[in-house]
Amino acid sequence: MSDQSTQATSTWQSKFKAMGPGILMASAAVGGSHIVSSTQAGAIYGWQLAIVILLINLFKYPFFRFGSEYTLQTGQSLIEGYAQRGKWTLWIFFILNIFSAVVNTAAVGILCAAILFNVFPNGFGLSISQLTTIIIVLIWAMLLIGGYKFLDGLAKWVMTALTIATVAAVVIALFKHREYAPDFTAPTPWQLSALPFIVSLMGWMPAPIEISAINSMWSVEKRKTVKVSYLDGIFDFNVGYIGTAVLALIFLALGALIQFGSGKAIQGASAPYIAQFIQMYASVLGDWSRLLIAFIAFLSIFGTVITVIDGYSRANNETLRLIFDKKEVSSRALYIWITLTSVVGLLIVYFFAGDVANMVRFAMIGSFITTPFFAYLNYKLVNTKEHHIASWLKWLSIIGLIYLFGFAIFFVVAWLTGNIG
Repeated sequence: MSDQSTQATSTWQSKFKAMGPGILMASAAVGGSHIVSSTQAGAIYGWQLAIVILLINLFKYPFFRFGSEYTLQTGQSLIEGYAQRGKWTLWIFFILNIFSAVVNTAAVGILCAAILFNVFPNGFGLSISQLTTIIIVLIWAMLLIGGYKFLDGLAKWVMTALTIATVAAVVIALFKHREYAPDFTAPTPWQLSALPFIVSLMGWMPAPIEISAINSMWSVEKRKTVKVSYLDGIFDFNVGYIGTAVLALIFLALGALIQFGSGKAIQGASAPYIAQFIQMYASVLGDWSRLLIAFIAFLSIFGTVITVIDGYSRANNETLRLIFDKKEVSSRALYIWITLTSVVGLLIVYFFAGDVANMVRFAMIGSFITTPFFAYLNYKLVNTKEHHIASWLKWLSIIGLIYLFGFAIFFVVAWLTGNIG
């Protein structure tokens, strides 16, 4: 079940060296779900949806953790584990993952471009679609030149800077006096009309669940350069996962402390929202904070675009290798997948003509509907006689599956019956 590295002594030095896959996972997570959905949740509903953020992070936790545990115990990725269960499992994962790869690349790409479009006058004279093309082409080149080592190092700096900037903004907001609009009445999220927003919030919170398989591949890649013990690997995972959950609540706090009750309508997940996001913070915290907020937003989304393109490409490349029973594939194959993911993602961007709101909402809802299936694949893979899961983790998994399948079925039925738009 386990290799020798699981028995190694864990020290703070070894923990720091092991860090990487969990931080990459956090970098992939902290983007649309935090900048857009968490902040909007706070801006529209105040603190009411904090319980939803806590629950979805709790119920997704075991299924993300299984990706790290499986790799640390076997030395294999989750995808290699899927292969042992049969080709049908691989094909299901492959089809769902291709859909997620191109849709999520397009969504986070145009969201990143929307930030530049609003920070700089008229987006340098370029459209959001054109800015998205520049961003994705730049990231494509960075990944082909730098590979995993570049990605690993960059993610640590991006997440450190993001955390410092976000916490600073919250602390300032906490001590800043503000007043609610005189005619403001807090809306309630506990009605069917708010269901699409809640589902989209959960879809990317803390990240699309297929990132668990991608995270296990990053763990395999990390082990090629650093010997990682089981304890250190789980520490890295927990730091990344719990960190994203905390940051989600911090972004919720920003929306609740600054935008909630202002009396101004909150825009959708679009370019106008990004402009409103930056302007409203600047109007409360001062003009000096404009670049700080823009910096937070851009780092979040840019880091997400990098890890999404690399991670999904790596997963699709590995899945196809296993489907056709190849012992290994050249690095050129990964570069081809990176290129395909980038190109098809851009085609979707131009199809939506830079419509950030519809693109992001579609990607988030799609991610939530596929979540229970990915979660079930992970659970079935580790819930065997060969592998041991702690009893508390097993029960949390079962409750999580009931929650995820139940909510997804409820949403689909409500949508099909016309009870939600």
